[in-house]
Amino acid sequence: MSAVDSMQKEFCTPRPIEFRVSENEVLRADALGDPARPAVLLAHGGGQTRYAWAGAAAALAEAGRYAVALDLRGHGESDWAADGDYTLAAFADDFRQIAATLNRPAMVGASLGGFAAMLAEGEAPGGLFSALVLVDIAPRIQTEGAERIVAFMNAHLEDGFASVEEAGQAVAAYLPHRAARSNVEGLRKNLRLGPDGRYRWHWDPAFLRRDRTSFESEVPRVHAAARQIKTPTLLLRGSRSDLVSPEDAQHFLTVVPHAQYRDVSGAGHMVAGDKNDLFIAAMLEFLKT
Repeated sequence: MSAVDSMQKEFCTPRPIEFRVSENEVLRADALGDPARPAVLLAHGGGQTRYAWAGAAAALAEAGRYAVALDLRGHGESDWAADGDYTLAAFADDFRQIAATLNRPAMVGASLGGFAAMLAEGEAPGGLFSALVLVDIAPRIQTEGAERIVAFMNAHLEDGFASVEEAGQAVAAYLPHRAARSNVEGLRKNLRLGPDGRYRWHWDPAFLRRDRTSFESEVPRVHAAARQIKTPTLLLRGSRSDLVSPEDAQHFLTVVPHAQYRDVSGAGHMVAGDKNDLFIAAMLEFLKT
């Protein structure tokens, strides 16, 4: 193996990195690719972890980008918020600090990650990101779809699961449009084993216990921020999404008129998990422009 090949292999292997966003909080991420190349920050949805982006991060690194897949505050291996602050403003502030470290990265945000990214970008004078990819999220969403997501996250909040396989069965019931997976070991990274021997989702339960009215009060602020977005923007909507309707997507284009919009055929709200190849192709095509 040549020195160049060895270096390329090293760059395309996930490397753990950290971002200190406050005196008491560190956010953790996986980095792939050459850090000298243009950066892409990947922010998952609520209740997920950075492992949702494994395929996308690898594809970005292979395409010559520096991909940083982040565990949001309270999720995965990132610290839980000591003050219990899981407002959109708190997530957006994290993004502002990380964007400064990464020197104006492109941002790919799914669901919660995209919501907070709109807030961060729109409220920053001159913007933060070189480009913005929103994955099945817009300022206006469907209440029933949001409630379905919250209900799934609440279903095993306290009691958890007896095994990884049981967690897999819960996911399969929640996502019946996906082909059943015979090997659910990939889920293990999204679970934490408690002292009682039961598995629970790898995020702070306080994230879900936040005041719903407080979250809803931030939505007009996101709407106002979105109107200020000037950076190149792409909305990727899952064609089967119950969170972002076609009408919501068209409304987004009136709010951010320079944005591009594409449906990802056959995907639900979790676009990357449902149709990762189509998602990656659309993302890479947009980021080349």
